[in-house]
Amino acid sequence: MSKVADGIRRGLEEALSYAEGKADAGGFRVHIPATVDVKAIRAKLGFTQEEFAGRFGFNINTLRHWEQGLRQPEGPARAYLLVIDRAPKAVQDALHAA
Repeated sequence: MSKVADGIRRGLEEALSYAEGKADAGGFRVHIPATVDVKAIRAKLGFTQEEFAGRFGFNINTLRHWEQGLRQPEGPARAYLLVIDRAPKAVQDALHAA
């Protein structure tokens, strides 16, 4: 696995651990916003709902519920979406390498 992919994996694991309340909050600082504009992230990348869901491993119905405002992504999903928003190519590379 590449250094970038390994770093993303570690970061996602840390974010998940923090979101689940299992991490020592004093060890690092993570800001995961209460809401994420999933549709804006997808639109910024220029993907259809089907493409976005397929590339990043989301259930299409879950994605639609998020975009329609019927549900909000939970902590780990919000963290993952933020990483996708900030480093989409690195996430895709990490997922293809796995």
